[in-house]
Amino acid sequence: MPKAHLHTHLESTVRPATIRELGGEPPVQDRPFTDFREFADQRAEVRALLRDYEHFRRIAEEFCQDEAAQGVRYAEVTFTAAAHGERLGDPDMPLEAVLEGLAAGAERYGIQTRVILDHSRRRPVERLWHSLKLATRHPQVIAIGLAGDEAYPAAPFAEVFRPAREAGLHLVHHAGETAGPASVWEALTVGQAERIGHGIRVLEDPDLVTELRRRRVPLEVCPSSNVLLGLVPSLAEHPLPRLIEAGLTVTVNTDGETSLAAEYQRAREVFGCSDAELANLARASVEGSFAPAESKARIGAEIDRWLSG
Repeated sequence: MPKAHLHTHLESTVRPATIRELGGEPPVQDRPFTDFREFADQRAEVRALLRDYEHFRRIAEEFCQDEAAQGVRYAEVTFTAAAHGERLGDPDMPLEAVLEGLAAGAERYGIQTRVILDHSRRRPVERLWHSLKLATRHPQVIAIGLAGDEAYPAAPFAEVFRPAREAGLHLVHHAGETAGPASVWEALTVGQAERIGHGIRVLEDPDLVTELRRRRVPLEVCPSSNVLLGLVPSLAEHPLPRLIEAGLTVTVNTDGETSLAAEYQRAREVFGCSDAELANLARASVEGSFAPAESKARIGAEIDRWLSG
């Protein structure tokens, strides 16, 4: 089924074979993480393997191949460019390499991609300013946003958001995942968010549900990732069906922890979604994306053909 992918972290999509070739061992998680820190530390081990231009270019092109193979026509992939630049002493190289890999992958595999630069809430405001500078130099970067531990507030970064909007960038923040509805309110107000990364706890606040519904703010829901992080006991208990029933704009994503095709298959098997309901989720992902209007129309028509085929 044709679809868009709005919430996936490039560093979490690295193939196991590539990790081994770079000298690491692929993460194996046969139980939920004990906390967010354990999850972040495991992913940091993979990020540390990325050391030169070719490494970044390669994982970006492989990302395109893997996404296209499962029906993804358009993907907005999140990348922590500024952190890699600081780590390697070369501020521009990681993003430039990723963009080259994405361009090669787009041409070779017929997928359209754009980049979101994320910033850990635990890190200094200065790094987010650097992400903004990187973003304004590359038109393929369409958004910046806050990620990481939601116990850290968004308020310290408020000064960056207005110039980002003035530069034509979108704003997308993680919220309502490890923290409650207050984090989503802050993302909407202080953070000027146009989409919410995760947002699985919004049902705890009826006023917030009303506001999200009024604004038609999409939620980037990542069911399997939420279970892996121990935030939801099981897929069967995931709030995704209740979010849809509440009239919210729900998109299905992976967070980089599984394949998108597998996540849609789980929606069918665990939540009982019909073809029409799966198509509605796919349409929501397309409409909630920052893709050009012509791309949205083209992918929407492909979804219609899939459903009627």
